[in-house]
Amino acid sequence: MGQWWLFFAIDPAMPTPAAAKPTRRDLANAIRFLAIDAVQAANSGHPGMPMGMADIAEVLWNDYYSHNPNNPDWFNRDRFVLSNGHGSMLQYALLHLSGYDLSIDDLKNFRQLESKTPGHPENFMTPGVETTTGPLGQGFANAVGMALAEKLLAQRFNRPEHEIVDHRTWVFMGDGCLMEGISHEAASLAGTWGLHKLVAFWDDNKISIDGNTDGWFTDDTPARFEAYGWNVIRGVDGHDSDSIKRAIDAAMLSNDKPTLVCCRTTIGYGSPAKAGKESSHGAPLGPDEIIATRGALAWEHDAFHIAPEIYDGWRAGNAGLVREEQWNRAFDGYAQRYPELADELTRRSHAELPADFVEQADAYIAKLQAEGPVVASRKASQMAIEAFAPLLPELVGGSADLAHSNLTLWSGSKSVATDDPNANYIYFGVREFAMTAISNGLSVHGGFIPYDATFLVFSDYARNAVRMSALMAAQAIHVYTHDSIGLGEDGPTHQPIEHLASLRYIPNNDVWRPCDAVESAVSWRAAIQRGNGPSCLIFSRQNLDHQPRSEAQVADIARGGYVLKEGGANPRLILIATGSEVGLAMQAAAQLGDDVRVVSMPSTDVFDRQDAAYRESVLPDACRKRVAIEAGVSDFWRKYVGLDGAVIGIDTFGASAPAGKLFPHFGFTVERVVEAANSL
Repeated sequence: MGQWWLFFAIDPAMPTPAAAKPTRRDLANAIRFLAIDAVQAANSGHPGMPMGMADIAEVLWNDYYSHNPNNPDWFNRDRFVLSNGHGSMLQYALLHLSGYDLSIDDLKNFRQLESKTPGHPENFMTPGVETTTGPLGQGFANAVGMALAEKLLAQRFNRPEHEIVDHRTWVFMGDGCLMEGISHEAASLAGTWGLHKLVAFWDDNKISIDGNTDGWFTDDTPARFEAYGWNVIRGVDGHDSDSIKRAIDAAMLSNDKPTLVCCRTTIGYGSPAKAGKESSHGAPLGPDEIIATRGALAWEHDAFHIAPEIYDGWRAGNAGLVREEQWNRAFDGYAQRYPELADELTRRSHAELPADFVEQADAYIAKLQAEGPVVASRKASQMAIEAFAPLLPELVGGSADLAHSNLTLWSGSKSVATDDPNANYIYFGVREFAMTAISNGLSVHGGFIPYDATFLVFSDYARNAVRMSALMAAQAIHVYTHDSIGLGEDGPTHQPIEHLASLRYIPNNDVWRPCDAVESAVSWRAAIQRGNGPSCLIFSRQNLDHQPRSEAQVADIARGGYVLKEGGANPRLILIATGSEVGLAMQAAAQLGDDVRVVSMPSTDVFDRQDAAYRESVLPDACRKRVAIEAGVSDFWRKYVGLDGAVIGIDTFGASAPAGKLFPHFGFTVERVVEAANSL
C-alpha cells in the first residue's frame, strides 16, 4: 500500500492539481513577506508597519482603489498616499503585485543606490508613487491638497450628465503622523472644506520607535477628528477583512465630510517574537525570526518568491485598462458636448500654459517698465497676480491669515470653501506648515499652479515642506513678504535675518528677491513658467524705487542677475545687490563714479544656472573689487565677492523701530557703501 502510494504520488503522467484560490490572508501575506525579505536583504528598513497594515492594503487595493498600472499617470485615477512612509515596502509590494513597472529585482534592490525602491517613497523614482513622503504628517497634508484639487476640478468641469472628474484620495498614516502638529493643521482644513472623497486610515498600533505610546500619545484621536468635522469610523479590526470592507463602504457613503478609519492593528503581525513590539519597527526581523514567521503564517515560499496564483489574485492591469478606456469614452462624449471645457482640462492636466500667456505677460512687464510705479514689492506682487491670474484659471492659492499684508487677494478671488465653479482662493488660517504641504499636494495632483503666502520670518514654520517641494520638483510658488528689518516696529521676532540664505541653500529651490515692480512681475512669470520645482518670491513692505532699464536689461532679469548700471567695458568696482538694497547700490554708484558697475541679482539660483560666458559678462573675473549689499546674513555673499571683497549685511537680530531708523542704524547707507568700496 505504501509503495503504491509512493508510485502514484510521483507518477509524471498524473495531472497536477489546480492550485487553490488564494485567500485574502494569502494575498496580504504576500505584502508581508516581500517587506520582510526586502528589509532583511538590505539589512535596513521598517518591516513592522507593512506587516501590520497589509490586510487593510489588500482590501483597499483589490476592492476599491481605481487605478491603471499600465498608465500610472491616468488623470482620473485615485490617489494613494503613504504618509507613514518609513513603511515604504508596503507600497512597493502593492505596486509590484498589482502590475506596475516595478520588478522583483527592484524589490531585491531595496534601499540601494539608484534603485527604484528607495528608503522612503519618492515620486520621481518609482512609478505609481504620487508624492514623496517620510517626514511624518506631510503625506497626510499632501493628501488634503490632492483631495482639494479633485474637489475644485469637479466644481469647475463636471456637468450633471458628465462626472468627468471623480476620484478619491486614500491615505495611510500612523501614530507619528498624528503626533506631528501638521496633522492638526491639515485635518482642520480638510474638515472645513468638506473633502468627502478623502479617506484616511489610522494605523492604531500603539507603538513608535521608543516603545508603547501610552507614555506620550494619549490623545482621543477619534474625538479630535470629529471636532474637526470629520466622519469617524471607530473600532475597526485592521486584520479582519470583513471589518475593513464594512468601514470602507461606510466611508464611501459620506457626501459632506472626510473620513478617518480607526484601524486597530498589531505591528509586526505574524512574528512570534516581535509582533506588537518596537523591535519590529525599524530593523530586520533576522533569519531565525523570519523562519518562525513563515511557519506562523503558513507561508511556504522562499525569499522573494510569489506563487503564480498569488500574482493572479493581485494583478490589476486588465481592470486598469478597462477603467481608463471607459473614462476615455466618457471624456470623448464630454468633449463633444463641452469642447472648450474639455480643451481646458486637457491643457491643465498636461501642465501646459495658455498659448498667449508669455506674450501677455511680456506685454504687462513692458508696460510696467514704461510706467515705472514706485510701490512696495508686495504691492507689485499683487499687481502681477491681478494681471496674470485672469489668464491662468489653474492659479490657486492664498495666505496664512495675512491676505491684507501679503496682498494675495485679487479682484477675481473666490474662496475654495464655496461651491463656486471658479473657486481659487484659499484662506489657510494661521497654518504655515500645512499650507505649504497642501500646496505641494495640489501641485503633484496636477491641474493647478498653487501659491501660498506668509511673512518671510515665518517661512521657518514651513521650511521642511519647502524642502519637500524642491525634493520632488513640485511647482509650488511660496510668497514671502516683509522681507527684512524694513518691516519696522514689529521688531526682531518678525524681522528675517538668516532666512534668505536658508532658503537659497535648499537645492532646486529658486529664490527671487526683486528690487521693483518690474523685477517682481518677472519673478512671478518665471515661477509660473518654471514647471520643474518651487519658487520662493520675497517681497518688501516698504516702497521701492523704480529702476530705469533698456529692453535688453528687462529681458536679462529672467537670467537671475544682470548689469543694471554698466560702469564701462572694464569696471573698476562692482556693487551687487538684491531687493530694497538695489536702490542703495545705485545711489552709492552715482557717488563712486562712472566706472562702477551695479549688478541686480534677484535670483542667485537662476543666475548660477546661466552659462559661464554670461556669468563672466556680468561678473568679470578681472574685477576683484566687489561689494555685496543685502539686509540679511553676510556669509552667503562670499561666493560672489570672495574673501577680498566686502559684504554689507546684518549678522545680528534686528530691533523694534521705524524702518527709516533701522536701515541707518544697521549700516545700510550710501556712506557705508562708499566707505566699504573705497577700502578695497
